[in-house]
Amino acid sequence: MITPFRDPIHVTRPLLPPLSALTPRLAEIWSAQWLTNGGDQHVQLEAALRAHLDVPQLSLFNNGTIALLAALRALDLKGEVVTTPFTFPATPHALTWQGLTPVFADIDPANLTLDPDAVERAITPQTSAILAVHVYGVPCDVEALQQIADRRGLRVIYDAAHAFGARVGGTSIGRFGDATMFSFHATKLFHTAEGGALAVGDADLRLRVERLKNFGIADQEHVELAGINGKMTELQAALGLAVLDCVPGELLKRRVVLDTYRARLAGMPGLSFIPERSPEKSGLQYCAVRINERAFGQSRDAVHDQLKKLNVLTRKYFFPLCSDYPCYRDLPSADPARLPVAACAAREVLCLPLYGELPLESVNTICDMVMRLQQCPA
Repeated sequence: MITPFRDPIHVTRPLLPPLSALTPRLAEIWSAQWLTNGGDQHVQLEAALRAHLDVPQLSLFNNGTIALLAALRALDLKGEVVTTPFTFPATPHALTWQGLTPVFADIDPANLTLDPDAVERAITPQTSAILAVHVYGVPCDVEALQQIADRRGLRVIYDAAHAFGARVGGTSIGRFGDATMFSFHATKLFHTAEGGALAVGDADLRLRVERLKNFGIADQEHVELAGINGKMTELQAALGLAVLDCVPGELLKRRVVLDTYRARLAGMPGLSFIPERSPEKSGLQYCAVRINERAFGQSRDAVHDQLKKLNVLTRKYFFPLCSDYPCYRDLPSADPARLPVAACAAREVLCLPLYGELPLESVNTICDMVMRLQQCPA
């Protein structure tokens, strides 16, 4: 019999800095009486993140979805946008909110990011852009996607919600494509409780983004664009500055946790890890494994349900596919026959708990549980 954990082990836990690191920044905000609209904390965080992420232009937002909406509007996209069905709903929803039609393309069987060949097949005369996702922080094939975009006259936008700090070779993940969105939600490695950012390479595009996130306002007497309110508050920025100081240590701890999982579960029949293209440059957002029912002896859903009974709260990221949602399933590109790799991944992927403060004793216990479940299925 397997003994459950006394308290739930969640799939992740927010990285919280010591209160002593946040209090002086809050005091500065109280002293300035400046709570939003680009105060000193905002300015400091934007500069710190621009350096940390190694991007030329960065604009902070109140959340990543609004940042993605602003990117799509700033690029003045029309018609169809090729994207992945294997992602969080915010990705296709942003397209729909902008009056664009998502066109789903299948994914690479190893990395689970957009398959460039499938993208090429999905392009029509109405296509204006590619919206790709660095799934679990694993970079897309950015070179192949850019070649397609250049050849077909398309824009490229990246959803890097999972990829804070990731790099391709020696290049920051935020330097590819026309725009890259980062999410700073509390579940992310780096966070501002809620928040996000948009990295772009062009100063004129950044100015347009800045206008769009502030109601289109140019100055007190001029409104140039039909904008929205996407501004990050001073409270969010202050938290972000304190969290950013903790990120290097958190990465080291997460690496130990992930390496422990990999060492303990290596070679298990039917269980495999999503590959890291460059472990030393990974965002370490998730510990994602695949469970092949035939080889493992149990389905992913069965493992998920049994671990939940043992107080281990894993997540089935991403099930169901976005293409299976009622709002998208009638699209021609949502036909399951066109998305066999994504459908398989949605049935097999399970994210195990990963955060820096997760004790290695608990990690080893979770590994014991997984092994026991294979040996003695319920």
